[in-house]
Amino acid sequence: MSVLVLNCGSSSLKYQLFDMRDESVKAKGLVERIGIKGSRLKHTSFPGGDTVRDGDISDHTEAIKIVLSLLTDKKTGVISSLGEISAVGHRVVHGGEKYSKSVLVDDSVKRSIEDCAYLAPLHNPANLAGIDAMQGSLPDIPNVAVFDTAFHQTMPPEAFLYGVPYRYYEQDKVRRYSFHGTSHAFVSRRAAEILGHPAESLKLVTCHLGNGSSITAVENGRSVDASMGLGTSPGVIMGTRCGDIDSDVALFLVEKEGGAARTNAILNKESGILGISGISSDLRDVVAAAGEGNERASLAINMLTRSVAKYIAAYASVMGGVDAVVFTAGIGENSDIVRGLSLKKLEFMGIKIDSEKNEALHGKEGFISTPDSKVKVLVVPTNEELMIARDTFELSGRG
Repeated sequence: MSVLVLNCGSSSLKYQLFDMRDESVKAKGLVERIGIKGSRLKHTSFPGGDTVRDGDISDHTEAIKIVLSLLTDKKTGVISSLGEISAVGHRVVHGGEKYSKSVLVDDSVKRSIEDCAYLAPLHNPANLAGIDAMQGSLPDIPNVAVFDTAFHQTMPPEAFLYGVPYRYYEQDKVRRYSFHGTSHAFVSRRAAEILGHPAESLKLVTCHLGNGSSITAVENGRSVDASMGLGTSPGVIMGTRCGDIDSDVALFLVEKEGGAARTNAILNKESGILGISGISSDLRDVVAAAGEGNERASLAINMLTRSVAKYIAAYASVMGGVDAVVFTAGIGENSDIVRGLSLKKLEFMGIKIDSEKNEALHGKEGFISTPDSKVKVLVVPTNEELMIARDTFELSGRG
């Protein structure tokens, strides 16, 4: 009845073990610097506590073997044997156009993940390495791939195509994919439960705002438009990513900075809140600086909230109205300043915010709109790992 959820990065491994009888977390952890000198693993069991291990870890296979040993260890473990793990769910960043839902992993699925690697070169190979490592360690346990892009595969062509020659879509699949799909799916379904209406009857705008941010129009339970694109830099400005820009700006930077690689680094690692404020990519630092009168910090906040408001209004137009706006992720769940400034610009839509509720709500579920607001506004903490665990448990047939 336990499901293990893995999120493999190029040199990291995040994991959680769920007891699917009550969806509680039995253990979780993070392995950092895999394949790099100075590897570290932090494991937390419930109840139990923290265990930290330092020492080089050569690859994901070794990392997973260590994690599995910790899960069954007499001191750090939460299960008596590996046979208690019913299935393993893997976060996979890119599923291309082929996958609109989670799937059981077989050789065909693995080939598809590899085929999509050119669309997510930093992520898909690492995700696949995690699958391979787990199949080697527990060959008889089903694995499930849960794709970040899957939820957005319901977007219509007029939403996902770019205005470039159609052959680039036909030949190279250049199109809008968007990401954070597991988060948008989770919070939109939970918002429907809170609102007391079927997801299939609602028009929602879900705002996943964190160091990486995306906004999605969810109509009748389906993604119909989304702010990220072929890559993860479009949309609102983010911690270090530029958000929407004129294509001529990118061409200008390519010429000025000497190539695509340097331009890519600028747009994805040196821009956004960090690039505008000159202070930090962490919004908390920028808000503090703005409070002390730093004009560039205030500018970064104003740019962010202006773009959030623009997307919410635009997606209301796309759907012909909106029933509720949902905020989630690190900034969305915790920054009453960003929520308040963004929504103040949308009072013309009938949005009314209870300022006391907004200021008090941090990291918890609830309404921040007034009872008479035409559009409801909620904060719903995201839980992508639980969403992956649910899909995995359902598909594995091991319940």
